[in-house]
Amino acid sequence: MELGTKIKRLRLQKNLTQEELADRCELTKGYISQLENELTSPSITTLEDILNALGTTFADFFKDEKEEKVVFTEAEFIEKIDATHKIEWLVPNAQKNEMEPIRVTLEPHTTLEEDVPHEGEEFGYVLAGRVWLHIGQAAYSVKIRPLRNVSWIPTILKENVESLFSLKILPLLITG
Repeated sequence: MELGTKIKRLRLQKNLTQEELADRCELTKGYISQLENELTSPSITTLEDILNALGTTFADFFKDEKEEKVVFTEAEFIEKIDATHKIEWLVPNAQKNEMEPIRVTLEPHTTLEEDVPHEGEEFGYVLAGRVWLHIGQAAYSVKIRPLRNVSWIPTILKENVESLFSLKILPLLITG
């Protein structure tokens, strides 16, 4: 990435105008404009002043940034297949995120074991079929519905998902 482009991106992230950045660095708005348009290059001292005003360091500014992958194909899903169910992690590197989308496919008349307690909350949406969701002593029948009917499940509750029907079910679970 070009130096001026990167400075402009940081300035915009900080919600600063060219004039505000220039004032903080004792430079002119015209100089900042020329810099951002790659028409001039700053001295090391001037660049240090600009980076300080933008709240960053040389090390962070010049760090090699790899663009994080955000779109995954089915071939990249990680699968765990059991005799009664299949779990697919839809975003292979999501364990570092607050939400981790998984897809669970249950065979008819089977039970998915109780989930291991973890931090965060869970969201589930049935894509096909019907399941019984057990939370504590309560049991809920969940079937495919328009997305406007969404259930929010606090993770402090331990849940158990069970397929009691002859159709294969496909719930989408997003945990965090």
